[in-house]
Amino acid sequence: MGCRRTDCLSRPLSNLFEKLGSAVGSYPIYFFVIPILITASLSGGFIFLKDREDNDLERQFTPRKGPSKATRTFIRDNFPYNTSMFSENRLYDKGNFASLIAVSKNSNNILESPAFEEIVRLNKRILNISVDKKRLGFSEVCAKANGKCVLNAILEIVGSNETSITYPEHRHGSNLVFLGTALGGVLTDTNSTIQRAQAVKLYYYLNSQESATEASKLWLRGFKAVLSDEMDRKHIDVSYYTSKSKQEEINSHTEDGFPLFLITYACAISFSVISCLRLDQVRNKMWVAVFGVLSSGLAVVSSFGLLLYIGVPFVITVANSPFLILGIGLNNMFVMVSDWQHSHVNDPVPKRMGHTYKEAVMSITITALTDVPKFFIGVMSDFPSVQSFCLYTATSIIFCYIYTITFFGAFLALNGRREASNRHWLTCMKVPSEKLDTQTELSNICCVGGSYDKLTGAEKKQLASNFFKDYYGPCLMKPWVKGVVVIVYLAYLSTSVFGCFHIQQGIELYDLAADNSHVTRFNIMDRQYFYDYGPSVMVIVKGEMAYWDENKRSQLQACLEDFKEPHFIDRDIYTSWLDSYLSYGQEKHLNLDDKDVFLSNLAPFFELYPFFKQDVNLTGDAIHASRFFIQTVNITKASKEIEMLKDFKSIVGRCQAASLLVYNHAFIYFDQYDVVVKSTIKNVAVITAVMLVVSLLLIPNPICSLLVTCSIGSVTVGVNGFMALWDISLDSISMIVFTICIGFTVDFSAHVSYAFVSSEKPHPNDKAMDALSSLGYPIIQGALSTVLGVSVLSTSEFHTFRTFFKIFFLVMFIGMVHGLIFMPVFLTAGTWGSDKDKSHKEDLKSSKF
Repeated sequence: MGCRRTDCLSRPLSNLFEKLGSAVGSYPIYFFVIPILITASLSGGFIFLKDREDNDLERQFTPRKGPSKATRTFIRDNFPYNTSMFSENRLYDKGNFASLIAVSKNSNNILESPAFEEIVRLNKRILNISVDKKRLGFSEVCAKANGKCVLNAILEIVGSNETSITYPEHRHGSNLVFLGTALGGVLTDTNSTIQRAQAVKLYYYLNSQESATEASKLWLRGFKAVLSDEMDRKHIDVSYYTSKSKQEEINSHTEDGFPLFLITYACAISFSVISCLRLDQVRNKMWVAVFGVLSSGLAVVSSFGLLLYIGVPFVITVANSPFLILGIGLNNMFVMVSDWQHSHVNDPVPKRMGHTYKEAVMSITITALTDVPKFFIGVMSDFPSVQSFCLYTATSIIFCYIYTITFFGAFLALNGRREASNRHWLTCMKVPSEKLDTQTELSNICCVGGSYDKLTGAEKKQLASNFFKDYYGPCLMKPWVKGVVVIVYLAYLSTSVFGCFHIQQGIELYDLAADNSHVTRFNIMDRQYFYDYGPSVMVIVKGEMAYWDENKRSQLQACLEDFKEPHFIDRDIYTSWLDSYLSYGQEKHLNLDDKDVFLSNLAPFFELYPFFKQDVNLTGDAIHASRFFIQTVNITKASKEIEMLKDFKSIVGRCQAASLLVYNHAFIYFDQYDVVVKSTIKNVAVITAVMLVVSLLLIPNPICSLLVTCSIGSVTVGVNGFMALWDISLDSISMIVFTICIGFTVDFSAHVSYAFVSSEKPHPNDKAMDALSSLGYPIIQGALSTVLGVSVLSTSEFHTFRTFFKIFFLVMFIGMVHGLIFMPVFLTAGTWGSDKDKSHKEDLKSSKF
């Protein structure tokens, strides 16, 4: 038997918790007041909240060691900005800019009057924006090339009344202008001449030097003010966006989240109070429910205050943590109240508390020991936002656990003293335990209480608990019902696996903004009308190379040709300083296979084509790096971005001629795609491993421990599968939410399994019914109160909070179904053999005796 039970820790811990419960019951005031004093002292950390806020989009929501960040550093070192020769494609970060999209109403051609005239008038108004007491206009803050502000060529082209405009490239004077990102919804003839267009996108690039930062901010503020009044015109619909817009949207999450947080706690308190109401005026647990929710609130204040004191960054993702702590706190509360109700009402309060702690705190400890290590391991995540979230959440769980067994336990003991004195739950006046004939009917309803089950000595069970004991449990244990449950589980698993193979990965930019935000409006229009041409991508040759060597040059050009092969690349739009230089050499009859000739003629070539000078790092008599540009097409959604990165990585790996890098400043955000799946799998693996170890140590049956661990995998597959069916993509945001929620899968299964193993009933079916009788109603209370609380997030304008609700709902619902339906059935099947052997041995022992 010693090899079949693993209660080497659970037995001594249970005895320890029994003594702790007795101490809390004997001296409740100390355990009640000390957490309040600790919270009061730690709450002072909130004065540092503004200083600790760090919602920088790139720093917090992109992988800390993303390869594109290293590539950007290389580009910054080898191809520094030439502020006098601004080039959009050569930016290694997003720069400072404002942009607008104008869409023609009634599907008219936007390049014709009157729609185009409205665009020209709007552009003129933007160029006339002046700030800082009208001392700074666009001409003072604009990005410049050849001493002139970089303006929108499409306006000049259309305004010059050229007879035909070709797309996507148009020869305007001596310059070849790329119109792929300026015109949307374009219809062309066989000669690539534009017949009509539905949308125009204009950019206003600003000086990116540090000295001009404040002036640029002021101008962008003026731009936003002007465009806010120009959204709806007679002939065009206008949307706008600036380089600061995404960051401003992230910052606004805090303002939206705080009221939702308050509503959530109000809903949780209301439901908890309702579910703890009793007709018995002494056994009423309303105040217990209130202080159970308050215990979670104190834990959040203490943990947040402590971490703010010591300087841990406060990121918007941390705003999700209180909802999680509320769920954990409510589950703990309902489990403790359930075990309190099973104790003998006539026993002294310390003894009742000892009984409650022996059973309930052991179950609570199992979940806490799995949650805390999981979140502390999350501190090693590649995403700083996840690191901050996990640190705040792990600390909150520790405080929640401590305050549950001290603050809440102390109030439960104080409430127990009131019950022992048969005092009214509201007035604390002593009331009779039986109805009196001398009292009115109303008085007998409102002023009588204290009855209990004379047979068991415990409080009378509620109707819901009786339902699980008398109806649900016996029905679930019927053989044919078990068979139906197995079939339902297989159908659930099949559906989940199907969904897992269809889950989408990646995040849309407008998912970071509010639904009614100008950012959302702009990005939707951008996807709708300008999907034909995606970002221009740099192909960088890293390291020194002999470009004058014909063989090496041919090998390099072959590698560059490979970049034109994917279907998402327009092979006709390609910028190469090397090809232009070779053409220049042919015109000048130069032998560019000679090193000296090659190097000595670069200077006059760069004078003729100054932009190309920014593409070559020439130091001494060696070229240490150079870059080329390719044009992507049809990058319509995040999944296409993932495909693009994979293909680029493959092409780079195949090139033997040189060490290559690919880059666009948007790749900084695309790097998350390579990390999200790996991080999610790692997190689930860690949760599973920790749960297995903790279960083996604390649940006195290895088979039950294994089943609890398997339930994590089952719920994980289910949540992932139904995420796909509910149109939730796997991205950095959902990964954070999924990680925090998946911990709840432990709670229900662990509680039921521990109650199953701890039951003194001899038969597995009886054990399962006993566990359901004890925990069925608390599980439903915990799940419904938590889901009801977070349901207010479904009304949020932000994708982040709605995603939290969806995943939280899936985890709670699927976890509850596992705890109340699947686990009891599988526990009876998994332990049937061992209990049958045990029963057989005991029968033999009895017969011999």
